[in-house]
Amino acid sequence: MTTLELTGYDLYYSFLSGFKEVKKHYKMLNRINVFPVADGDTGSNLLSTLASIIYETKATDSFKDTMGSIAEAALNGARGNSGIIFAQFINGINDKIKEVEVIDADSLLESINKAVPYAYSAIIEPIEGTIITVIREWADTMCRLKKNGVNKEEFISASLEAARQSLDNTPNLLDVLKKSSVVDSGACGFVTFLEGAFEYIKNKSDKDIDSDKVINSYTEDEILEEETDIEFADEHINPTDQIKYRYCTEALIANINEDMSIIKNEMKVLGDSLIIAGSSEKSRIHIHTNNPAEVFNKLRGKGDILQQKVEDMIQQYQIANNRLYNIAIVTDSIADLPKELIEKYQIHVIPLNLNIEGSQYLDKLTIEPRDFYQLLDGVKEYPTSSLPSQKTVEAILDFLTNYYDYVVAITVSKAMSGTFQAVERASQKYVDQGKQIKVIDSKLNSGAQGLLVLEAARCLEEGKNFGELIEHIENQIKKTKIFVSVKTIKYMVRGGRISPIKGMLGKLLNIKPIVSIDSNGNGIAFGKAYSSSANINKIIEILKKENEQNEIKGYCIVHANAEEKARELEERIIKEIALKSEYINEISTIVGLNAGIGALAVCFTQK
Repeated sequence: MTTLELTGYDLYYSFLSGFKEVKKHYKMLNRINVFPVADGDTGSNLLSTLASIIYETKATDSFKDTMGSIAEAALNGARGNSGIIFAQFINGINDKIKEVEVIDADSLLESINKAVPYAYSAIIEPIEGTIITVIREWADTMCRLKKNGVNKEEFISASLEAARQSLDNTPNLLDVLKKSSVVDSGACGFVTFLEGAFEYIKNKSDKDIDSDKVINSYTEDEILEEETDIEFADEHINPTDQIKYRYCTEALIANINEDMSIIKNEMKVLGDSLIIAGSSEKSRIHIHTNNPAEVFNKLRGKGDILQQKVEDMIQQYQIANNRLYNIAIVTDSIADLPKELIEKYQIHVIPLNLNIEGSQYLDKLTIEPRDFYQLLDGVKEYPTSSLPSQKTVEAILDFLTNYYDYVVAITVSKAMSGTFQAVERASQKYVDQGKQIKVIDSKLNSGAQGLLVLEAARCLEEGKNFGELIEHIENQIKKTKIFVSVKTIKYMVRGGRISPIKGMLGKLLNIKPIVSIDSNGNGIAFGKAYSSSANINKIIEILKKENEQNEIKGYCIVHANAEEKARELEERIIKEIALKSEYINEISTIVGLNAGIGALAVCFTQK
């Protein structure tokens, strides 16, 4: 054990073998996931972390260089408690390896041993009986075996057995595991990874691996394998009783200009399960919180926020165990719907991205409207929006297609955004696998899109099937309309929707436009007035006329930081057509980029 026989390619292929083994068992890992909460995603998160390593690592013959690439990929792609702890452990090994010139068995094992406290340091409140315990006890055993001078086969066999014994002992260290009659899911995933990785190391061919081989030529289909059928106890704790902090929230932040101890102190009061992995150059932050936006508000200005992730752990559990229907309704964050209706009907929302001065935020999740409007007038570079990433959409569809027979996605108008194309492109992978997915272009946005999504949810409540639902929604699109009163056009100018010359003229004339959407889903200037009150009067007249022609069955009012005006508008509408609104709601921050502060919109659907 004094000579290290692993090249950089061997290291990569051992990770690939570990990935394949976790892939076989990740659904089982999800099902035995009871700690820190029973949200059923530990296997998926560890698999996603390993997938990032497999697809992003630049493997070479150099062990040291390949290890560095693996560590970088692990940090960039880490997800969930166990995934981030695993990534921190890998980065700890890499940090120690960088200090030595020649990689041999002694230096590698020393690096593994020294990486254990590095991994512990990432966890604000380490809990024994989890993945970190198994990592520590496995590393301790390897160091003892090295001193005893055993051969390679004995070394692999004995170290794996030690990891398995440590895993078997986790219920004795953590009461929640014992009550549920399961081992720790993250620790089980780590042992599963070790079994796959060591299987390659033990049986690899003596023939040198071709250094010209393109490692990343592996396709996903080439490494997918069927899940092994494994029996296990499934007496899980209901997380709706267990969860104190609802949202699993993560950030990848680079070029950090604040002391990490200060960041830890600011974060730990916002929730629990806090893990901070990495360094001041790049760190991944994981926390369970009830206010993801506050997490990112604290992080703003402390570095470049490269990635954000927010998952609703209660919703995940409800979908896995208590879904309302066999059809999932999906929309994007442009659709303006109150949170209580989204939760009531188990509607799934794909967040778009809001780009503010080099940092990216998730619309409606990681930035509050009040914070957004406060900074809107003060930023040097006007914020922009961008589509959800392909990986984000696929992650949502992957989750839904595991639990639903059908998926109906209702997106913002494709004439206004590429979101429809992004969702349709991502869904094709699942359609090719035989999944029933329909992506519908709403030809609407904001509250009008929200009303259409609400209509779809109520169709499910009425018992409509997949085909009936699609037919009804496609017919309802042309009966759903929106009229927006814009208080000032300066935001439309800054956002590039109106030229500076037209903006200057509009400002001189004090023009207040009314904006709507045509039958093709394009934004149009429907009218204008010279005061906001005159605009509202015109919109009420439009509403009365539309109601006379074809009775309005429901409407909503959405606004940009103008709730008081919105409630006054509802009172006027009730007097005119004797109908209370479905809801009053703040508009998406992305819609607010162009509509601007003070904008009001009435959206309605007709019989």
